[in-house]
Amino acid sequence: MKSTNPNGSLRLIEKCYLRIPGLSGSAFPDGKIICDNIPDITDSKNAVYAEEVIIGRSSPMHTYSYSSTRQISVNFHFYITKAGDARKNLQAYRAISSCVYTRDDESDGGAPYIPPPICQFRCGNLLAEEEELCVVLQNYSFNPDPSVPWDEETFCPYRFDVATSWWVVYPSEDLPTQKRILRSGR
Repeated sequence: MKSTNPNGSLRLIEKCYLRIPGLSGSAFPDGKIICDNIPDITDSKNAVYAEEVIIGRSSPMHTYSYSSTRQISVNFHFYITKAGDARKNLQAYRAISSCVYTRDDESDGGAPYIPPPICQFRCGNLLAEEEELCVVLQNYSFNPDPSVPWDEETFCPYRFDVATSWWVVYPSEDLPTQKRILRSGR
């Protein structure tokens, strides 16, 4: 697969995207920020063991306690390559940053707050086999590159990164097991 179109513009990677509930507009079909380059991805999870000290034993026993939350770090790269990219990139940045804020209560229930949205992330089959991962944003960092030119109207740099850290979340009836991870990654 070529990374650019014949005119030199970056080609969208349809199976690498972040879906954000409530995101809309012609630039974001189905609420998706579709990547036009592969983001930097880190996937990590830990098994936590308790240390049991036994008198007279030269080393403690270790008993499995639990597995920590699976954490995915994604560094999204944004580039201006054609007219309209500055506004689209800034909208994508704002959409990502909105995922750490509480949602509005649009019903008449009057709840003081609703937790931030659960998003879906996919990057081909790197993290899960033909499936999206449900993720919640822990933090983000906007990293503009001061060495590149900026769009005069919006001040958007021609290249910037948004570093993010996500927790993978599962419904209780859908918790992952070793066999499931080996089979599908999810």
